[in-house]
Amino acid sequence: MLTLTGKHISLRPLEPEDLDFIYQIENNEDLWELSSTQTPYSRFLIQQYLDNAYRDIYEVKQLRLVIENNEKESLGLIDIFDFDPQHRRAAIGILIVEQQNRGKGFGAEALNLLCGYAFERLKLHQVYANVAEDNLKSQKLFEHQGFQKIGVKKDWNLVNGIYKNEYLYQLLNNVY
Repeated sequence: MLTLTGKHISLRPLEPEDLDFIYQIENNEDLWELSSTQTPYSRFLIQQYLDNAYRDIYEVKQLRLVIENNEKESLGLIDIFDFDPQHRRAAIGILIVEQQNRGKGFGAEALNLLCGYAFERLKLHQVYANVAEDNLKSQKLFEHQGFQKIGVKKDWNLVNGIYKNEYLYQLLNNVY
């Protein structure tokens, strides 16, 4: 698991003990805009998800990892989803939960580790991310990691009665 261990953080698989952490994230309405969630999740559904988290990325086409600091505190989540082994590409999503942990380099290190894993271990040609036009911190994060803004999806997400654009960021393996 050395490809998922950095200087200040590590990325680890989900564990049964993550139930409360995932439950709080999935049911935080302030975060729903990021994941296009519309309804809360029960502990039972999250437990079922955790019970199946061991399944292979090639089978379920996604991988969710916990971002953990050196003190073994869970800081957030980072995901590979829409995994397409035929075309060797996947989407990436990232969340550092608590405001006080943002802007400290944890997200950048996690994104760097995950891209290294995606390119070295999964042999992907490219990864991409969708970022809301008003999420300037995420735009800066992806741009500093070498992602290029390659497009805009106009009026893509309806949030509180207002349509928002979404940017598409892409990182090709030959750039990494």
